[in-house]
Amino acid sequence: MDSTKRYERLRERLGNGGLDRRQFFTLVGAAGLAYGVQMPFASRVKAQDVSEVRFDGWGGVVSEAFRDKAFDPYTDKTGVTVVDGTFGSGDEYLARVQASQEGEYNIAHLSGVFDYARYYNLGYASNLNRANIPNLDLVIPKLVDVYSAVSGDELSCVPFDYGTTGIAYNRKYISDEEAKEKGAKLLIDEAYKGKIGGWSDWRTRMWYAALQTDQDPNGATDVDAMWDAVRAHRDLVLKYWTSGAELMSLLAEEEIYVTEGWSGRIYALQEQGHDIGYIDPPNGFGWQECMFVIKGSPMAECEELLNFMLAPETSIAVAEAQNYPPALDPSKVDLGSKIPTLPAFDPSGTLSGLTFADPNYWNGNEADWSKTFGRVQKGY
Repeated sequence: MDSTKRYERLRERLGNGGLDRRQFFTLVGAAGLAYGVQMPFASRVKAQDVSEVRFDGWGGVVSEAFRDKAFDPYTDKTGVTVVDGTFGSGDEYLARVQASQEGEYNIAHLSGVFDYARYYNLGYASNLNRANIPNLDLVIPKLVDVYSAVSGDELSCVPFDYGTTGIAYNRKYISDEEAKEKGAKLLIDEAYKGKIGGWSDWRTRMWYAALQTDQDPNGATDVDAMWDAVRAHRDLVLKYWTSGAELMSLLAEEEIYVTEGWSGRIYALQEQGHDIGYIDPPNGFGWQECMFVIKGSPMAECEELLNFMLAPETSIAVAEAQNYPPALDPSKVDLGSKIPTLPAFDPSGTLSGLTFADPNYWNGNEADWSKTFGRVQKGY
């Protein structure tokens, strides 16, 4: 049987369900080597097989924004389907990637340089061809530089947006003045026992514990005091929330009066008419998010999607829908009227007013602190 007939037979078996995609590629690769036609086979498989890219993000209004403003238009333009999944925390998603086979997951909406460093150090980094992503030139330089500081000349992601994890409170029960006066310590105020919420995330808990004990969140040294603050918070919370959708529901239904929260989700509640206040205390948690391409992904398709997402018309539309400022440099791109009103937006493009996590400090404490928080969360 010649190589072309063998290829068509394998394609037929794939279409009839006689082979899964991984078996198909294994057999095609073997056939290409055996018949000395590896290059023609590769080009035909490339043209016919890459019909979808997987994207995983935070769900809720964020996923809706991506689907409506980016993924569907991209598919209409290219014919490549974007299959999207969701996760509740970065640790949860990393566990999925570690349990998967290479190529199963493609692009992830990761939060923070510490996540980028984790994936890079664990061997999941890809190497983007920047020439295929010309819209990267429109991004705030600082947001690119912090990733390059981890991976050097090779870049595995594009910055996409930024925001803060500040303090959200119901103005019916807590005034703006009280919130500003108490700051991070509002989250451990016994007057609101049973009406306090918190994200089930060890980094956020320890960041706010540093603020509650008057320490630098990127260099705290009195760790015992921090854990005491984490336990004090645990004893006062109604529940730990695990997703942005749950955060919004708890505040909207007045099950809780105060919690730390993501700036874009709180803005969405305000847009819906809920009287929710929001402040960033001194040294509040600033973060930037990126679109990280995992090793083994179809690079050309991923690069095309990333460039499409960074195009001003797409990036601005997504930002307006999800309520987080885009990574686009306001000195290079007119961001319209809504984005400058969003929490955390920096009109200068320098982001000098935001405090970001030091990846070396936080990743250096991850093994110990994540394990300890798991125990504290259970009551120990």
